[in-house]
Amino acid sequence: MSWNEFLKETNANIAKLQAESPDTMAGFNAMGKAAKTNGALDEKTKEFIALGIAIVTRCDSCIGFHVKSLVRLKATRAELCEALAMAAYMGGGPSIAFSAKALAAYDEFAAA
Repeated sequence: MSWNEFLKETNANIAKLQAESPDTMAGFNAMGKAAKTNGALDEKTKEFIALGIAIVTRCDSCIGFHVKSLVRLKATRAELCEALAMAAYMGGGPSIAFSAKALAAYDEFAAA
């Protein structure tokens, strides 16, 4: 699977939903912007939290979005792997499989 292609398709689908529900999507986007703002926790820490949630809820698109953000925020592969180990610990076997997906996404996005 190409994570870049997967997110391209996902974004196209979200754009269609946004056209049908602009107020809902505007609210969601405003909430995301507010949640990511640096405060007591920086954006990178918040993205690691979001990635952990994405893994345990088994959301492929969320994994892609948050890993891509972590690459943009200069998260290292070592930092990612430690976060994935914690997600696997908290979520068990299924989280290991989705952590492996997140690592593959990191490798693809970081190579770009």
